[in-house]
Amino acid sequence: MSAVAVSGGLVPRRSLTRVGLRRFIRRPAALTAFAVLLTILVIGALAPVLVGSGAEEIDLDHVKNAPSLAHLFGTDNVGRDVLKRTVYGVRTTEEVALAAAGLATFLGVTIGLLAGFFAGWLDATLMRVADLVTAYPAIVFTLAAFVYFRPVWPHTLILVFAAFMWAIVARAVRADVVRIRETEYVEAARALGAPSPRILVRHVLPNAIGTIVVAATSLIGLVVLVDATVEFFGFGIPEAVQPSLGNLVADTAKFNFGLAANSDIAAIQFGWWTWFFPGLVLVLILVCVNFVGDALDEALNPKSIR
Repeated sequence: MSAVAVSGGLVPRRSLTRVGLRRFIRRPAALTAFAVLLTILVIGALAPVLVGSGAEEIDLDHVKNAPSLAHLFGTDNVGRDVLKRTVYGVRTTEEVALAAAGLATFLGVTIGLLAGFFAGWLDATLMRVADLVTAYPAIVFTLAAFVYFRPVWPHTLILVFAAFMWAIVARAVRADVVRIRETEYVEAARALGAPSPRILVRHVLPNAIGTIVVAATSLIGLVVLVDATVEFFGFGIPEAVQPSLGNLVADTAKFNFGLAANSDIAAIQFGWWTWFFPGLVLVLILVCVNFVGDALDEALNPKSIR
């Protein structure tokens, strides 16, 4: 079993994981945030079961109605139920966020492991590429990409986000691997003649899990934030194609503030409920991800375990 060096000696990796889990559970705010986030994600995943295919259903008897027993989140200007559209918006947003964060994490972990463990010219080359990618602001990079990839579909968002977010994970993992490769158990494995792939998989990767989990969690929040921002500027998934939390808020805001190109459409006034509830869920996701990410960072940090 590999171990992690902390002040006072070496702590077995499995013991370290259990300690980190206990530390996380003892944080009521983080645990509550995790429960809320998990509930939102489950609701989004079960959208077809919970609300059927009613996101586009029109109720002509309840057009632009405020929240009521018939429609808990109210209806929009054509009679579509805001609650159902918000649930499907969660589904779209979580699909993009989880898939993009997962792909970026896979690429970043692979590149970070190779760069940090083998060092030399490989490290220098991969990190210069990562520096080049992170030199451009995420919003500018994404907006520029979507100018050339229209119309935008969920898989377009996933690929574009992963194309620049991998560098964030790669830099974090590389820094951790540089530390881990100098530890006693890695040196012992080398002395025993273990091949590099075995050392990477059996000793280095397991002890970098804390860094990887924290980086992946942070990416989820970043994807949600960038996605919502891009869609606010009209470069994301069109609301007419597939509702997401970002485009539900964005389209309402455009109409409310007269930003639509068609003046007749701009004259239509939306009720506060059409943007408030999708926006509230969006904020909840971001706050919960930040709480969970910060708690995981502290709970899984070997330096903070005594």
